Amino acid sequence: MRVVFMGTPDFSVPILQGIVDAGHEVCAVYCQPPRPAGRGKKDRPSPVQNTAEALGLPVRHPVNFKEQADRDAFAALNAHVAVVVAYGLILPQALLDAPAKGCLNIHASLLPRWRGAAPIHRAILAGDAETGVCVMQMEAGLDTGPVLLTTRTDISGTDTTAILHDRLSLMGRDAILSVLADGISMDAVPQPEDGVTYAAKIDKAEAAVDWTRPASEVDRQIRGLSPFPGAWSMADGQRVKLLLSRVATEGKGAPGEVLNDALRVACGDGAVDLLKLQRAGKGVMDPEDFLRGFPLTKGAVFGGAN
Repeated sequence: MRVVFMGTPDFSVPILQGIVDAGHEVCAVYCQPPRPAGRGKKDRPSPVQNTAEALGLPVRHPVNFKEQADRDAFAALNAHVAVVVAYGLILPQALLDAPAKGCLNIHASLLPRWRGAAPIHRAILAGDAETGVCVMQMEAGLDTGPVLLTTRTDISGTDTTAILHDRLSLMGRDAILSVLADGISMDAVPQPEDGVTYAAKIDKAEAAVDWTRPASEVDRQIRGLSPFPGAWSMADGQRVKLLLSRVATEGKGAPGEVLNDALRVACGDGAVDLLKLQRAGKGVMDPEDFLRGFPLTKGAVFGGAN
């Protein structure tokens, strides 16, 4: 098929690569413009732009589609379909209608649950047992369109947002390739009205750990915010980022209290084992390496203001 691809971050890259490898004609790639990044604040192209240029594909990054010239240029591509995944712009109706078979969105949740910006984070934070990927026919509403294909995966007690992100990206690739191979002839099923939830963008204020909460909630917070923005807590006057944990089999103490020499920490109910930690300016470490350079003995306390 003749495809316009629209995406920006790492999540979108395997999907673009898969469409090219399957032999579809990608006539243009749309992504967000390069943004200032790094210490020098130099403009840095997005992962999708880097991949598209390496593949020799034409790249476009309009700031928006308010200009008629940008809308006309999109329509002039005469694409069969546009594939949209984490693009970062809302598409006006004129663009949704331009490809012969419309615009398809790959969304990382089991719609209508977790419509919106941060579905992977929110699924883990909420303690969902499963999530997945939906290929949806786009319409004007936010992730409201009818669904052509759904694939599912369990969320395990060891999944972080990073792990689930990579798994869902590959699932999204496989799902859209199935839809394209079928010629987009499968029926699109309207989303049910019941069960709608919204995955609000993650606010950094959500990252501070409240040790008075139950261990299950603290564990989900740590895994759900890993690697970004990263749950954190103060320890011995320093901010420590917490990137992996598990609910401990036993343990009881004052909230935030270190219960052993392997970084088991008490919560309001139960305890968690901290498995990956990071101090400012340091790499990610397991408990043994972390404690070698930053000793926190039994009885030390996590918590307090930054």
